[in-house]
Formats: sequence, C-alpha cells, structure tokens
Amino acid sequence: YRASYLGSYGINHIQADIITFGKVIGGGLPAAAFASRAQIMDILSPLGGVYQAGTLSGNPLAMAAGIASLTKAKKKIKLYDKLGKLAKKLTQGMKKLADEKGLPLQVCHVGSMFGYFFTKNPVSNYQDALKSDLALFSKFHKNMLENGVYLAPSQFETGFICSKMDDKIIDTTLEAVRESFKRI
Repeated sequence: YRASYLGSYGINHIQADIITFGKVIGGGLPAAAFASRAQIMDILSPLGGVYQAGTLSGNPLAMAAGIASLTKAKKKIKLYDKLGKLAKKLTQGMKKLADEKGLPLQVCHVGSMFGYFFTKNPVSNYQDALKSDLALFSKFHKNMLENGVYLAPSQFETGFICSKMDDKIIDTTLEAVRESFKRI
C-alpha cells in the first residue's frame, strides 16, 4: 500500500472494471488478489462457470498477514500524507539542484514512490525512459554511494520513502545530491 491503503485506486479514483493487488495484499507474503463489482465477480465459481485458482490461493498465513497490514494501514492514514510530502520534497529538491547545475533531470513521485531520469524531455512511458542518459545516471549513482546514500542501481527501479524517514533525512539526502551533482 505505497500510494494509499486502497492502492493507486485510492489516489486516482478511477472506475476500473477490475482492481488488482500484488504481494502487498499478503503483508509481503506470497499472495495476490483482484476485486470487482458483483456483476463480474459472480462469473467466477462457485456462482459462475469460470474457475480461478492458484497454488497459494487463500493461504491462511498470507491472508492473516494481509488483514493485519490493511488494518494497520487504515489506522495510519496521516502517514500516507507524510510520506507523500517527503517524496515531493525529495524530488522537487533534486530537480531544483539539477536545474541550478544545468543537468537534465526529470523527476516524479506518487505517494511514497519516486523516480528520476537524466533527460531534458518529460518521461511518461517506457519509450521516453529509454532515451535517458544512462552514463549520467551511473555517475550520479556512484557519487551518491560515495556520499553515503544508497539509491536503486537502475533508473528503471522505483525509490521508496519509508515511515522511519523524516525531513532531516531528506535534507541530508539532498545535500548528498548537491555534492554528487558537483562531481558530474
């Protein structure tokens, strides 16, 4: 539940035919789920003729972990706001520092998730991301490691803000970004 306790559906408020959840629905254990309106779900057995099964379907441990995770997430709604604000502070700070240095950087965040690409053009899909400067990303990543900050080693991986992070950690990270940009 990185975006909201309702997943990205909770942020986008779309009227999807089917909503899917990956391993987060099992509290990190092997599980997945989908949900829909009754008209669609009634097609599945035992009411309908479509059989759906999986090796770990209904695994009691994963279901208990999932219920516990969702229960806790629903009680911590304000945490989502905090994480989103920290992700926004980080990405906007990175963009500002890159602009000051004249580096082509595109940033994005949704909830606690963030990403960045070294390119002057907006990135809205995989094809756009492929046009990014991988050599520049690699230099930046190496510099960040040398400045004590571990970020995902691929620009195609998402970064995550967690509940233990605060403004001080984001400020420290942005200082490492500033120092890393100086060496590019």
